Order: sequence, then C-alpha cells, then structure tokens
Amino acid sequence: MKIKSTFLLALAFSTGVSVFADTPVYLDDSKPIEERIDDAISRMTLKEKIALLHAQSKFSAPGVPSLGIPELWTDDGPMGVRPEVLWDEWDQAGWTNDSCTAFPSLTCLAATWNPEMAKLYGKSIGEEARYRNKSVLLGPGVNIYRTPLCGRNFEYLGEDPYLASVMGADYVRGVQSNGVAVCVKHFALNNNEANRYTTNSIVGDRALYEIYLPAFKAATVDAGAWSLMGGYNLVNGQHATYNQRLVNEILKGEWDWDGVVISDWGAVHDTKQAVEGGLDMEFGTGTDGLTGPGNSYDKYWLANNYYNGVRDGIYSEEQLNDKVRRVLRLTMRTAMNRNRPWGSINSAAHHQACREIGEEGVVLLKNENKTLPIATDKVRKIAVIGENAIKRMTVGGGSSSLKAQYEIHPLEGLQKRFGDDVEIIYERGYVGDTVTHYNNVWTKQDLRDPRTPEQLKADALNAAKDADMVLFFGGLNKMYFQDSEGTDRETLDLPYGQNELISELADVNPNIVVVNISGTGVAMPWLDKVKAVVQGWYLGNETGNTLAGILAGDVNPSGKMPYTYYATLDQCGAHKLGDYPGTPRHDPVEGDIIDMYYNDDIYVGYRFIDKNKLKPTFPFGHGLSYTTFEYGKAAIDKKKGSADDIFTVTIPVTNTGDREGSEIVQLYISDLKSSLPRPVKELKGFSKVRLAPGQTENVTFEIGRDALAFFDDKAHEWVVEPGKFEAIIGASSADIRSKVGFEIEK
Repeated sequence: MKIKSTFLLALAFSTGVSVFADTPVYLDDSKPIEERIDDAISRMTLKEKIALLHAQSKFSAPGVPSLGIPELWTDDGPMGVRPEVLWDEWDQAGWTNDSCTAFPSLTCLAATWNPEMAKLYGKSIGEEARYRNKSVLLGPGVNIYRTPLCGRNFEYLGEDPYLASVMGADYVRGVQSNGVAVCVKHFALNNNEANRYTTNSIVGDRALYEIYLPAFKAATVDAGAWSLMGGYNLVNGQHATYNQRLVNEILKGEWDWDGVVISDWGAVHDTKQAVEGGLDMEFGTGTDGLTGPGNSYDKYWLANNYYNGVRDGIYSEEQLNDKVRRVLRLTMRTAMNRNRPWGSINSAAHHQACREIGEEGVVLLKNENKTLPIATDKVRKIAVIGENAIKRMTVGGGSSSLKAQYEIHPLEGLQKRFGDDVEIIYERGYVGDTVTHYNNVWTKQDLRDPRTPEQLKADALNAAKDADMVLFFGGLNKMYFQDSEGTDRETLDLPYGQNELISELADVNPNIVVVNISGTGVAMPWLDKVKAVVQGWYLGNETGNTLAGILAGDVNPSGKMPYTYYATLDQCGAHKLGDYPGTPRHDPVEGDIIDMYYNDDIYVGYRFIDKNKLKPTFPFGHGLSYTTFEYGKAAIDKKKGSADDIFTVTIPVTNTGDREGSEIVQLYISDLKSSLPRPVKELKGFSKVRLAPGQTENVTFEIGRDALAFFDDKAHEWVVEPGKFEAIIGASSADIRSKVGFEIEK
C-alpha cells in the first residue's frame, strides 16, 4: 500500500491528474496556462478557492485534490535551502538527508558586481530547491541598505538601487530557470528589524520610486519574478503586505504584474484590509497549526472569515477569482510544470559556485606596503587571533539559518593552505558567542572557554609578540543584535571588546591584518594602526578555503563595496536627518505604531556623503587588488540611428601590474542643472573586466533615458529634462578617473 501511495502521489505531481478524487479531472497541459486556469476556476467550489489562499502547514498551502492540483511548498532562502521543519513548528523535523549547500551572504554577491555570479548563484540555489521539490524559494531580499544597524543587511544587495536591480534580476532569472519561483522580499521599505511589526515607514513618492522600488521592479517586471513577499512594516500608515498604494496601484496596476503577493509569516491582521489591499496568499499567521478545536489554519484571515464574506456578498467572487488565478498560475509555472529540470543538491558544482562567488565578493579594503598576499619566504609564523577564525556561521541569523552539509572555518582553511610551510598558532582573544544551535540545527561545536577575559587577551598578546604576522578574524556573528533577523544592532562598534583588542595587538605587532566577518559595516577606530583590512562576509560552506585563497594570493581580490563604510552614524542620512528608530504613537486603527520619517529622502548612502562632502572610512564602490589599473580618457558619442538621445561612453582600462586581475569600472551620471534637486551623481552602469598584465580593454557603456531620468512626484512621471550632463567614470564613488560632458537637446 505504501508503494502504491507513493506511485499515485508521483503520478499526481507529474500529470496533473487527481488520483484521490472520486471523479479524476484532467487539466490538459497542452493548452496555454490561462486557458487551463479558466478551466480550473470553472470547476472549483468556493471552499476550494479559499483553501488555495492560505497555509495548511508552516510552509505549505493545499492544492485542489479534485482537480489534481498539487500542494505548493515554500522554503526559506535566500542563501541556501533550509532543512525540513515540523508541520506546525520552526524546529527541524530531524531528517538526515536535508542538508544543503550554504552560499555566501547576498551582500557578498552584490560585492562581486558581476551579473554572471548572480545568475550562477540563482541557478545553483534553484537547483537545490528543485531537488527538494520546493515550488517557492523565499528570496532574494532586495531592500535598500539604509542604515548600517539593520540586522538583516547581510541578506540584501547594498545601498544603491541600480546595483541591487541588476544583481537581483539575474538572481531571479537563475532561480526560475529551474521551474522554482522566487519570492522577492520584503515589499517594501523594510529597512530595519527593530520594531519591524510596528514601524510605519513614512516616505515621499520621489524617494519611493527612485530609491526603494527599482530593485523590486527589476525583479518582478524585468526578470519576471513569479511571487513577492510583503513586509511586516507599515508604509505611510497602512500595512505593507496589503498596502493599497504599493500593491494595487503600483505593483498590480502601474507594473501590470501577474504574480502572487505572499504575506510574510504573521504579517496579516485583518480580513477586509488583506482582501481589498491585494494580498493573495497568507502564511504564518498562527503557529499552533492543527491544535485546538478544529483546524487552526481555517481561522486565518483569508480562510473562514473570507469564505463567509464571499458567501454573504461582502466580497466579490471576481476579486476572489483574481487571487485564485494568480495562485494557480504560480502552481502551473512550478509544481505542475512537467518540463522542469530535476535539480541537484550538495554537488561539487555547487560547492565550486559557493567558492567562486565568495572569491569574487571578498573586498580588500586596505593593503599598506603590499602586506597581502602573504609572502611565505618572509612570513614563517602566523598568529591567528579572534573567535571568528573558528566559529561556524551558517547556523543562526533568523530565516537564513542553514543546515550546511559542511562548513570550513577560517583557521581550517589556513591550516590546509599553508600546511607545513608556515607555523600557525591560534588564540581566541575573546569569547563572544557560545551558542551553536538555532531551531534545533547544531554546528557541533563547543565554544565554551574557561579562561577569564583578561587571560584570553594576555594569551593573544603573547602569541602576537612572537609572530611574523597577526591575522585577526573578528567582526559580527549571527546572534541577536548583530547580523540577525528580528533585531538591529545597537551600535556601529564591534562587540566583545574587539576594538580595544585589535589596537593592543597592533601595539605589540604592527604587522597585523584584520579580516572582518560581517554582512554590514562596522566602525574601525584602529584603522591607522593595522596594515591591511579584508571584508570577509559570511561565505558559506567554503569560508575557510575562500579566505585562505585570497590571503595567500592564489586568488586576486576583485570585490568592491556595495555600501558606504561609515566612520560614524552621523555620516548616514537615516541617522543624521531621520528619527531612527522612530517615534511611538497610538493609531486608532492600527494600534501602537512607531513612525519613522525618511527625511534623508533620495540621499541614501553615497548620495548623502556626496551632498555633504563627507569622508567615510571607505566609499561606496571601493575595493583594492593585488595588481594596479590605469584608466584612460573617456570619450562619448551619440548612438547613430536612434530616435531618442542614446549615448555610448568608452574608456580604456589597462592592467599596469604584474599579475592578472579584474577591475570594476563604474559609470555615474551627473545632471548639471535640474528643476528638482538631484544627487551629485548616481550609479547608472558598471562593468567587471578581467585583464592580463599589460592588457588594455575598452569598456563601453550605453546611456539612455533610464540613466538620465528623475521622478517628478508632482507630475507623477519619470522626466528627462534637456540640458547638460556629465558621464563620470570611477574606480569607486570617490575615486573618479575621467569625466566627459554631453547635452540633451530635447
């Protein structure tokens, strides 16, 4: 009987024939999807329609058994496929075959500035989700990095809307090539985790359209994302998950998007608002599942309440059918798509992809006197200091917590790479976090240490004194109030006394390199005392091998920062001009909320730095290499045969060093005279070019209307005004190599 049931289930999934209903119905998949949807809707009862719109377990929604429409299974991303959980709980189910490849953080992906890496990332993680028979991968996150304190920055793609748009769109394309839907999150303005359920993001239309919406539009419209997740927060007084302005007017109206809006888990609070605000599927409102009298999932806001409202004529069936149509479309694109590839998991190709993405994303921030790469003919003894040299980081951090098949920590990677060539000694220096499990997934580490803080520091300093080089592995971790869902950081400083420890280590051994493991920026008051700094991110399975390869010089670093590295919080517009973390008040409809005014408007990140002529620790787009690059003079031409004003900018770039390397050439546009205030410059193009020593390549950018337009909130339209512009070529937002002017005549 077990074999028969398994066979029947497989048959239902693969053919669309119900093997459980009294009268099986075949939905002809040779017909176009929209015809099949019409057919299905015409056969469905009201109860079947309502059932499609809400969860039946922690991560699944029911199909329509009478029509052979299968369940829809989701899974957390966006950096790996999470382990199977119990039906109604977050804790893992205890399977032994549900480990995954843990990929680098999305800030690392953004730091590659390479769309090919985004496609590879998406394709690889999509293959793993497909292998596990998931229909929807809950990611990527494309919220803008507005404050360095946001606990979820490591899941996002940086501070610039153009960079996030390009990288996010190719991630989407990669995932969905497997017949697995992305669920782009969190729509929209989910820019902090502190008070995330009650924050009311108050923002003007110009900032909304220019800064916070482009990455969502690129993912949904340009890349064709099949689903999207609403945020917990409110936007201009209404919950984001069913916000009339965001969902109905912009997403489904202006953008004419045909996908499914899915709630974040527990983000729904009212049936009428959810129905009328454009929400299509409700997940996670209750965590008690099937306990209590009856099925608790029927008590969701889009369950019995909605059923009764349609039955009693409060809500129209036409409105209901639109939601059902979207869910059926999603199911037919995924779970009912018989042409999907099979997928794979924990493959050698995925482990290699993990390493390649990490190698391209690691950023060399400082390298005084060519301290790196490590010269083994001069450095014979290395003191590795810091908890993050031994701490495994794939577990923890909220919904991105993973059950990785393996994880190589930095010390292991260094020992493997240098072997007997270099003596490596290790001292912890501090104890920060000894928790090694999350949702019942364990790292199998014991990080307890009986030594006092004073003894830990003394042992680290003694080790540093006798070494030729000190490698300090510090930064943040995946605990609450660091890089973690649900909480923001409380300060820009490194935790656990690391700033003081680094400074003291530099006093006893000035040949010190700091490798910062984090997904967001930190203060570096010790910067002038250290020889080199590497931004190491969270790098997944291959963390140790990736970092060892960079430090040893096997790989030439080529990543550049996807956000500004602020020296102080006052350099960030959200803190200098805004009222982060907001002002509490009581709303008669929504209850207690916290108003957060986006007074920084369109001046986020480097835009605020440029406007106020500030000098951050490291600018947006900054990153060094083990070789050097020389930029020539930019030239601009109007594209022939074009009815519109389209220009091409070309600049020669030469590798003037002695080893092969990649340079990220950045194009910024400056509007020299505008009727509305504009940033000093805005990123509108980038190209990652790989060059051999002595090689020159002409890098070309195309400048069209999208690169020149601003959003006129009064006229509610994108505007390109005639006048003079500048194309600015930079190695970072602060390292400008060439400028060339051009003019729009009409």
